[in-house]
Amino acid sequence: MPVPAPVPGDATKAGLRKAAVLLVTLESDLASTVLGQMDKEMVEAISLEIARLDEVTREERDKALEEFHNLCAAQAMVEQGGIATARELLLKAMPEEQANEILNVITAAKKTAPFSFLQKAESGNLLAFLQSEHPQTIALILAHINPNKASEVLAGLPAKKQLDVVKRLATMENTSPEVVEQVEKALEKKLSAVISSESHELGGVEAVASMLNLTDRATERGILESLEEENPELVDQIRRHMFVFEDINRVDDRGVQNIMKEIDNEQLALALKTGTPELKDKFLRNMSKRASEMIREEMEYMGPVRLADVEAAQQAIVDVVRRLEEQGDVIIEGRGEQQQIIS
Repeated sequence: MPVPAPVPGDATKAGLRKAAVLLVTLESDLASTVLGQMDKEMVEAISLEIARLDEVTREERDKALEEFHNLCAAQAMVEQGGIATARELLLKAMPEEQANEILNVITAAKKTAPFSFLQKAESGNLLAFLQSEHPQTIALILAHINPNKASEVLAGLPAKKQLDVVKRLATMENTSPEVVEQVEKALEKKLSAVISSESHELGGVEAVASMLNLTDRATERGILESLEEENPELVDQIRRHMFVFEDINRVDDRGVQNIMKEIDNEQLALALKTGTPELKDKFLRNMSKRASEMIREEMEYMGPVRLADVEAAQQAIVDVVRRLEEQGDVIIEGRGEQQQIIS
């Protein structure tokens, strides 16, 4: 069962604090799972809140865990017996207002997204179906579906159409419900499916980056090199979204040691200011005891810093990681197709 995100609705100050308290209380693996289900802005906001946490009382910690447990339990009820059954059981266990709030969160999370029926289609069948579609239509569909499936479809398209689809994805912004509805209705006639429409902010460089992260390196390089001839600035934006600072968790210990040879302690301490406990531990355990103590002291006495400065330090380290990966000095787990690692 997927773990629900701990901050429903608008990210209020109180909600962010509860989320931060919960994540530092959970085991690191579970905390990472929860963070993995949030968007980038939410992860950044909660990470910053964790860095700002002051004293947390036992009562506050227990309350955060209880709310999270209730949300998980309610989600299980919905999956097993539906909304009506879950509502009935929740009303027996808690006040009506609290039960309704939990159900509203779950209902919103379960809302069907446009083109969700395509997730069930085999990539080969989906590719065959989309081959004759206009690149703009393909881009719209790929922006809605799972990045793994989208990357497989993208890799199977002819080179010229690949480039056209990527350009349209990267420059796509808001798509009106009317446009989505029109495309869905056209697909309904072909596949006899009923799809609900909803307005979304789609595409953009992040969507392209997510797909290219999952393609094989040859496909990725071919697309980016062709696109760079026409729009080098766009390629630079895509590259910067293809690997983010928290992804260093997917680098093995030897790779982390190579990274630290290229950066200084002050830069690392600043970058780790909003890092997850798991990522901080990964760096600290790969350096000497004296070096780790220096980093801890640097972070402790650094005081308040601008988020923009933290992000700049993180991006500088990401640039180092990408350079080392190209040189073969860093291996990133899960990049492209299944990688064979030989000891």
